[in-house]
Amino acid sequence: IIGVVGVGQDITQLNQVMADSKRIADDLTRLIETANAPIFGIDVEGKVSEWNAKASSLLGFSKEETIGKNLVLNFITEEFKESVHNVLAAALSGKETANFEFPLFTKDGKRKEILLNATTRRGPDGQITGVIGVGQDITRIREITNEQQRNAEDLARLIDTANAPIFGVDMAGMVTEWNRKAADMLGYTKEETIGKAFVQNFIQPEDRPSVEEVLQRAMAGVETANYTLPLMSKLGKRYTVLLNATTRRDAKGKITGVVGVGQDITELNAVMAESKRIADDLMRLIETANAPIFGIDTEGKVTEWNAKASSLLGFTKSETMGKSLVGNFITEEFKSSVDAVLKAALMGKETANFEFPLFTKSGERKAILLNATTRRGADGEITGVIGEIREITGEHERIADDLSRLIETANAPIFGVDLNGMVTEWNRKAADMLGYTKGETMGKHFIQNFIQPENRQSVARVLNRAMAGEEAANYELPLLSKSGRRLTVLLNATTRRDAKGSVIGVVGVGQDITEINELMDESKRVADDLTRLIETANAPIFGINTAGQVTEWNRMVANITGYSKTEALGKDLVNNFISEQYKDSVSKVLNEALNGKETANFEFPLFTKHFERKIQILMSAAQAGPDGQIIGMIGVGQDITDLRAAKETADRTADELARLIDSANAPIFGVDQHCHVTEWNQKMS
Repeated sequence: IIGVVGVGQDITQLNQVMADSKRIADDLTRLIETANAPIFGIDVEGKVSEWNAKASSLLGFSKEETIGKNLVLNFITEEFKESVHNVLAAALSGKETANFEFPLFTKDGKRKEILLNATTRRGPDGQITGVIGVGQDITRIREITNEQQRNAEDLARLIDTANAPIFGVDMAGMVTEWNRKAADMLGYTKEETIGKAFVQNFIQPEDRPSVEEVLQRAMAGVETANYTLPLMSKLGKRYTVLLNATTRRDAKGKITGVVGVGQDITELNAVMAESKRIADDLMRLIETANAPIFGIDTEGKVTEWNAKASSLLGFTKSETMGKSLVGNFITEEFKSSVDAVLKAALMGKETANFEFPLFTKSGERKAILLNATTRRGADGEITGVIGEIREITGEHERIADDLSRLIETANAPIFGVDLNGMVTEWNRKAADMLGYTKGETMGKHFIQNFIQPENRQSVARVLNRAMAGEEAANYELPLLSKSGRRLTVLLNATTRRDAKGSVIGVVGVGQDITEINELMDESKRVADDLTRLIETANAPIFGINTAGQVTEWNRMVANITGYSKTEALGKDLVNNFISEQYKDSVSKVLNEALNGKETANFEFPLFTKHFERKIQILMSAAQAGPDGQIIGMIGVGQDITDLRAAKETADRTADELARLIDSANAPIFGVDQHCHVTEWNQKMS
């Protein structure tokens, strides 16, 4: 050894490059770890080599739980394993993928929608070492997108199924929307309209400029409401549509066209025209009516005053219009009562035949009968009162005479008493029925002279209540005629008042129900007899109503079936007491009886409470109420169980005898009383 030779290599720059590479690698690692997007990495075998904090936070799997595990096998659902594998395999071959959408499930089972960019990862020598996947959680975006899609579909359905005609046009005026209602109304199908110029093809020439103006304004962002759009259907029928023209915009707010939502007011216009005609007719009717008519508004000021009112009272229309009716044309004595009637009508409570006096311009008093009717606007709101008045001056005496004649000639007994109980009215019918003439009763005390002692207290109570304003209806009043015959009168006791409303007595209007009561007593006796007959009859009898429920169940049917009356009443006969096999046929018979078609000798089996079979023959008859209407059915049965058993025994014996004769080993013949052969057995043959 004579020494050492040192051969050097300047690695200053290499160290600098390696330091830079390490710094970049550290930066990249920190970037991956702290990125606000989920990032994972796999090696060439598909095993997880990177799993950042965001991926852990999003999916719930920690870095330790994932590193070294196969990504596809462990963290991708079965449904998407193949497609995710293909994307990663492509990236491992150098073919990167952007915006691949697939679902990932978190550790606790929640679904997350991921948008993935798969980037090939290479070593310093350019060799592929794996894949880096940068994801984006688009779960919320997808939910919003789905919601928007659902809203768009809902809107499309709403437009198409809306009960109003809806159309849409683009910026060139071409039809883009045409819903079913528009198609039904105008007769043009969607296919016939889409892409056609709306104004040129579906608007009449004289209306095109105004419609074009409305659409152009909407396209400029100035929307129009309640534009009256005239349209002509395919068949030439004219329609009027109340149109709202709304600007249509895209997601960025840019105007893309116009949507028109219409309301068919063709019929409404016709109704409004008819309403105007009726209103005009009503005004003419009021003005030319042969009865005085006035009107007031909600403040009580005159709004109507027809020619007849002017003629009757002397005030012209111009002298009354706008003036307070009560303040200017009603006397002080009646201001309060007339004001109350008019205010009641303004609250919707109308008044008929309200009597009060009016004084004419010249001071003449007129007795007036008023009908106050509530006046309403088109929306149903009260706008005032219409008053129709009738002059009744001089009619009171005539009405009193008519009333007296009515009472006297009425076909019902009528009497009247004053506040002291003295007779003031006694008509012909009362005289005929009781035998006391009008002269024998007038001024006599009604209760003391014409009511039996045992009934005086109750009759006095009825009359006193009527005198206190509490009227009585359908009170049964027992009376004794002059000849001693007992009579029953159904009485309505009515309070009698004078012109000022003060009670002055009672008027009793009666109806002689003596014979009706006798008939009712006889009907009750017959009904009781019938009930006893049904109950004690030696045949099973039942009844049903029109609903098929048991209303009658006598002792015999109870004995035969074992079901007591209480167990049967109200139950459905067929469903509860008839075997399944015979339900239809028995129902048919019962329904026919309920329709008036009676049945005789219908045979069916009835099962007892203990499942014993009983053979019944049924006769059914409809049951009618007092008004002749069918209210049910009565069935009368006969238990032929023993009779049927005896008949079957006799038939069986006869069959056996016939076989014995025919098969006997001796010749046997038979003759009748005329010596005609009736039997001739095999041996004889």
